[in-house]
Amino acid sequence: VNGATGAIGSAAVQLLKYFGVNVTAVCNTENIELVKSLGANRVIDYTKDDFTKDNQNYSFIFDTVGKSSFAKCKPLLQPGGVYISSELGYMAQNLFLALITPIIGNKKVIFPLPTDCRGSILFIKKLIEKGKFKAVIDRKYPLEQIVEAYRYVEKGQKIGNVVITVEHNNKT
Repeated sequence: VNGATGAIGSAAVQLLKYFGVNVTAVCNTENIELVKSLGANRVIDYTKDDFTKDNQNYSFIFDTVGKSSFAKCKPLLQPGGVYISSELGYMAQNLFLALITPIIGNKKVIFPLPTDCRGSILFIKKLIEKGKFKAVIDRKYPLEQIVEAYRYVEKGQKIGNVVITVEHNNKT
């Protein structure tokens, strides 16, 4: 999981671990312990090592931050391996690759699109209730500071999620 401390990455690590997957997570030095606490079996510190030059092969590579590419990750994938990205990629290449890689070659690209949002939310709710999943919250902002929240997220350094709080006035 590349980007293991972002909103998608921190959720992915926990879900993969729940399903018994051996997880290698990519993050920076200061977040290694967090990623381990989420369930990562192995951590690659991107400030010291380039995960695309790793000597291990993987069944799946999930780039949650779009900082890599299928071309760079393809040599790391086992035959039948899958590269998943939450980003469109350069010139929307991941959409194109998702269409052609199942036809040619033995490694493919998947661009995930949610199919059962309600079911997924209910599943996560059950995991939270069982103590098997926790949302990683970096900061909370009131709705009035949404511009500041957006600026913070745009920096690309958040850990987990940024929450916008809305106060309810029950008198209206």
